[in-house]
Amino acid sequence: MRPIHRIHAAGRAIAAVALLAVALTVPAAHAAAAAPSRQLTDLVNPFIGTQNEGNTYPGATVPFGMVQFSPDTGHNTGYDYAQNHIRGFSLVHLSGVGCGLGGDLPVLPTTGDVTETDYAKYQAEFSHDSEQASPGYYKVGLKSGIEAELTATTRTGVQRYTFPATDKANVLLNAGQSLHRMISTKVEILDNRTVRTAITGRGFCRDTKPYTMYTITRFNRPFTAYGTWDGRAVTAGAKTGRDGAYVRFDTSKDRTVEATTALSYVDARGAALNLGKEGGRSFDKVRAAAQRAWESRLDDVRVQGGSETTRRTFYSSLYRSFLAPNIGSDVDGRYTGWDQKIHNAWGFTYYQNWSLWDTYRTQTQLLSLLAPRDARDMAISVILIDEESGWLPKWGYGTVETNIMSGDPVTPFLTNAYQQGLLNGWEERAYRALKKNADEVPPADLPAVGRDANKEYIAGGFVPHKKRSSQSKDGDSDFYDGASATLEYALSDAMLAEMARGLGHDDDAKRYAARAQNYRKIFDASTRFFRPRDASGAFVGSRNPAKGDGFREGTAWQYQWLVPQDIPGMVGLIGGKEAANNRLDSFFAYDKLLKGPAKTAREVWVNGPYDYGNADKYNPQNEPDLIAPYTYLSTGQPWKTTDVVHAALTLFTDTPTGMTGNDDLGTMSAWHVLSSIGIFPVQPGYATWGLSTPVFDRVDLTLDRRYYPHGALTIKAPGTSDTRRYIQSARADSSPYGRTYLTTDNLRKMRSLAFTVGAEPSAWGTASQDGPPALAQP
Repeated sequence: MRPIHRIHAAGRAIAAVALLAVALTVPAAHAAAAAPSRQLTDLVNPFIGTQNEGNTYPGATVPFGMVQFSPDTGHNTGYDYAQNHIRGFSLVHLSGVGCGLGGDLPVLPTTGDVTETDYAKYQAEFSHDSEQASPGYYKVGLKSGIEAELTATTRTGVQRYTFPATDKANVLLNAGQSLHRMISTKVEILDNRTVRTAITGRGFCRDTKPYTMYTITRFNRPFTAYGTWDGRAVTAGAKTGRDGAYVRFDTSKDRTVEATTALSYVDARGAALNLGKEGGRSFDKVRAAAQRAWESRLDDVRVQGGSETTRRTFYSSLYRSFLAPNIGSDVDGRYTGWDQKIHNAWGFTYYQNWSLWDTYRTQTQLLSLLAPRDARDMAISVILIDEESGWLPKWGYGTVETNIMSGDPVTPFLTNAYQQGLLNGWEERAYRALKKNADEVPPADLPAVGRDANKEYIAGGFVPHKKRSSQSKDGDSDFYDGASATLEYALSDAMLAEMARGLGHDDDAKRYAARAQNYRKIFDASTRFFRPRDASGAFVGSRNPAKGDGFREGTAWQYQWLVPQDIPGMVGLIGGKEAANNRLDSFFAYDKLLKGPAKTAREVWVNGPYDYGNADKYNPQNEPDLIAPYTYLSTGQPWKTTDVVHAALTLFTDTPTGMTGNDDLGTMSAWHVLSSIGIFPVQPGYATWGLSTPVFDRVDLTLDRRYYPHGALTIKAPGTSDTRRYIQSARADSSPYGRTYLTTDNLRKMRSLAFTVGAEPSAWGTASQDGPPALAQP
C-alpha cells in the first residue's frame, strides 16, 4: 500500500482465454480423482484487479520476467478497466503499486500521417468486447481497425499488429513519455528494421534517484519510411531524436507486422545480447512458450473441490503471486547494482523491485514454499544490494532506492529466507548486513534511510513521533509514524534475535530479544491501546484508537495485533484472553459476520481504497493487519480464524474489481492463496505457519526436493464448505495433530495434512499450549 498519494486498495470479467488442446499429464498422486484434462492457465483472469485501485495489469509477461508488456490507458499506474483509450503498450509494470511507476517505451500502431507526438492525444479508442488476456498473452482490437497482440519472454516483449490495407501503417515508439518523470531520452534508427533507445527516469510517489534502461526493437520486415521527433517537431527521415520515433510499413498486401523489443538495465550491448538470445522466434512460438512457463508454475498447486469461481480467483491470485520480484540481470549475467556499477551474477539470477513493507508478510513466504530456488536468488540479490551500495533496501525499484514506507521490512524478509533454509553459504553475510541495519543509521552520503529513527529507538525503546523530521533524504521517515515504526522495529528485532541465536551469536540474540519487547513502551495503560510518544516520552495524538495518529496507513485498532513475536505478552497487556477475544470480536464485527460474512466484509470492513484512518475495524485492503485474523489461534478460539478468513476470501472475485486493494507486487494475491489452502505465515520472518480450514477438499503441492525431501504435500479437508468449515480434528500423516500451527520443519517431514471438518466449532486447538509460541523471549 502507499500514501494518499500514499497508496493502496482494491465489472464483469470478459477475459476470453485462448483454449489449447494439449492435455495435461496428471501426477499419479491424484490422477484418479482429477477433473477432465484442462490447462490451468485457462482459469486465470488477468483483468482481476484492474479497476477500483487494484492496479494490476492485464498484459503479457512470464514468471518474474524483466518485461511486463501491457497497455496503458491513462491511469497513473498504467491500466484502468474503466477507461477506453490506450496510449501505448509499454514494457515495464508492477502489479498493484499505488504510485506511477514504469510504463517505459509505450508503442502504438497507427495509420496515416504522423502529426502528433503526445500519447494522450494520439491514443487509440478500444472496447473491452475486443479484448482478451491470458497468462503470457494480450490482444485488443482498436477502433482504428488495427488488431494488437502482445506476448513476452523473460527479457523481451513481442508484438504483432494486423493493420488494415494501407501504405501508411505506423508503429510509434515513444521514449519521452511514461508513468513517471523522464530525465533524458535518446532514440536511434539503426537500420531499416531496428530502433534503439536509452531512457532515464525517476520517481515513485516522489522523486528518487534516476535509473536508466536500454531497449532495442527489431521488426520482422523492413520499414518503408521512418522518422523521429523532439518535443512536437516530427522530422521525416531523421535517424536520431530525443523523444520518439515512428516506422512505417506498406500493409496493402501483407497486413501483419511483428517486432521484438529487448530490455536491459545495464547498457545497449546488454539489450542487444538479450535480443540475440531470446529473440528470433515467431510470435506464436513465443506465446506458446510463455503459456508453458505459466502452466508449469501453476501446476505446482493442484486443487480439487470448490466452485468454478473459487478456482478461477484462486489460480488468478497464484498467477499474480509469481509476477515479482523481477529478473534484473541480462542473459550474460551482468546487472547494474545499486552502486550504479556493472556486476556479474555468478551462479545465480539477480532480481530487483522490492516492495518489502508489503511482501514480507505473505508473498515472501509463499515463494519460499513454492519457488525456493528463485526465493534464494532473490535473497542473495538483496544481500548484494547492501554489499554494493552500502545498505539494505527499504523499497527498491530497478537499480535505485525509493525509501518509501516505514519500519524495517528487509529484516523479516531475510530472516525468513534464513529460517526456510535458503541462505546456505550466505548466512553470515546476511547477518552482518542485518546487524548493521538494526544497530546503525545510514550515513548521510548514502541514499538509503534504513531505520532512520534508530538512535532514538535504541536509546529510549521507541520511535518518537514527529509530524516533521530533520531527516533530509528523499523518501519517507519513520519519525512520521512513530507508533507503527516502533512496532515494526520490535518485530524485526525479534526475528533477528532468532537468527542470531541460530548462528551462535548469543549476546546479540539476548540484546535483540530484549528490544523485541519494545512494543510495550508505546502501550498506554489508560486506553489499553498502542499510542505514539514524543521525544520527551509523553503520549501524543488522539486518545481515540480509531484515529490514525502515529500509525502508517492504519489506526491503533489495526496495529494492535502486529506483535506476532509475542501474542501472549500483547494479550496480557490488553487484560488476558477474554479481553483480547472481546476486542477481536469487536474488531471483526464478529456477531454481524456470523449472520452475513460477505455483507460484513463489504459493508463493515471495507471503507475505501485509501481511507486508512477513522476505523476501528479490520481493513482487508491493506497490509498492517493482514495477520490479524490468525490472532484467534493464540487466544483459544481458532474456529473464529476460519470464520474471519473465509469472510475475507469473499472479497476476491472473478471481476475487474475483484481485488482487496492494491495488490502490491503479489501481497494480497499471496494472502488469498495461503488462506485458501489453510496455511498462513503468522510470524513473518520465522518458520511458523498458522492453520485454518482450506476452501478446497484437496490441495496437492509439488515441492522442491532440495528443500522438501518428499517433493510433495497434500492438504485435505473433505466436505469443506460454507456450512461445514470448522476443524474437528487434524492429522499429520497418520498421527493426530492438535496444535493450531506448524513449522517448516514439520512440513518437510510430512506427506499429508488432513482436516476433519464439521458444521459447529469444536475443542480442536483450544488448549493453552496449542497456539503459536512467543519468540525471542529475553
